[in-house]
Amino acid sequence: MGEVGKAIGLLISGTLVYHHCANRNATLLSLLSDVLIVLLSSLAILGLLFRQLNVSVPVDPLEWQISQDTACNIVARLANTVGAAESVLRVAATGHDKRLFFKVVICLYFMAALGRIISGVTIAYAGLCLFCLSMLFQSSIGNSVLNRPNGAVLE
Repeated sequence: MGEVGKAIGLLISGTLVYHHCANRNATLLSLLSDVLIVLLSSLAILGLLFRQLNVSVPVDPLEWQISQDTACNIVARLANTVGAAESVLRVAATGHDKRLFFKVVICLYFMAALGRIISGVTIAYAGLCLFCLSMLFQSSIGNSVLNRPNGAVLE
């Protein structure tokens, strides 16, 4: 799946989450339980249908597994992200870097003021939309650069 497909899929998923959390005033836990209920009932209906039609299923979902390298990679990325955020906040809190301290304070103040005006779900959805637009923009620029003859650069 290309960058455009990822951006569109992310935007559709984000729109569904936003609708569930903002318009229905539901929580993310409610969304997660709704998704699991739909998946479970869909699998149950498909299982009954396959048994009724005598269709054999080639892949058993109970045997799906991710490799140990993939699991370690996911945990390592999460640990690096949390560690970097903790490091920035620790340096800002100690006051050794005054510029960083004021940047963090201003960002937190801005986020608190914005949170009083707009709900957090709306802010997250707007950020997701901006992220998807940037992905689409970057892929369109990349495609236009790749499609030029002989790598010619326009001035």
